[in-house]
Amino acid sequence: MINSTAGQTSQSRSRRSTRPSGDDRELAILATAEQLLEDRPLTEISVDYLAKSAGISRPTFYFYFASKEAVLLTLLDRVFNKANAALETLIKNRDNKRGNKWRTGINVFFETFGSHKAVTCAGQVTRDNTEVRKLWSTFMQKWISYTAAVIDAERKRGVAPDTLPATELATALNLMNERALFASFTAEQPHVPESRVLDTLVHIWVSSIYNEIR
Repeated sequence: MINSTAGQTSQSRSRRSTRPSGDDRELAILATAEQLLEDRPLTEISVDYLAKSAGISRPTFYFYFASKEAVLLTLLDRVFNKANAALETLIKNRDNKRGNKWRTGINVFFETFGSHKAVTCAGQVTRDNTEVRKLWSTFMQKWISYTAAVIDAERKRGVAPDTLPATELATALNLMNERALFASFTAEQPHVPESRVLDTLVHIWVSSIYNEIR
C-alpha cells in the first residue's frame, strides 16, 4: 500500500510538472502578442483571440494582465530595457574614436528596435496611451541626457566645437533617430531605406557634433 501511494504521488507530481507554470503562461501571452502584432494592429486583436492563441483561457489572461494594452506596455518595457542594457555595456567599454562611438551607440537602437519592429510600431501608434507615453518619455530623456553628457565631454577634450547647447542638440538628434528609424522600419513614405538609415543617421550626428563629415 505504501509503495502504491508513493507511486501515485510520483505520477501526480510528474503530471503537475508538465503543466505550464505562471511564468510560462505570461511568456506565452507576450510571445503570442508580439507574433500577432506582426500581422495586425493592436486594435484588431481581441483579448479572446490573444488568449486562445496563447493556449490559455480568458480568465487566465486577466490573472496576468489587466488588458491587451498592458501586454503591449510590458513588451515595450522589455525592448526599452534591452536597448538600455546594451547601451550601458557600450558605455563601460566606450570607443573614443569619433565616428565609432556614435555608430555603435546608434546601432544599439537600430538592432534592438529593428529586431522587435512589431512592438516598436505598435508603441508608436499607441503613444496617446498615458503609460506608453510615460515609458517612452522616461527612456528617451535618459538617452538624451547621456548623449548630452558625451557631447559636453567631447567639447571639454577640445575635439568638438562649442556650438548649440548640448542638451538641445542631443534632444534633436535623438528625436530624429526615433522618427527616422520608425519610418524605415515601416517603409512609410517618405523614408530612408533600412539598409541605409544607420549610415545616414551617423553622418548627421557626427557632422552636427564635430562639424565634419564621417
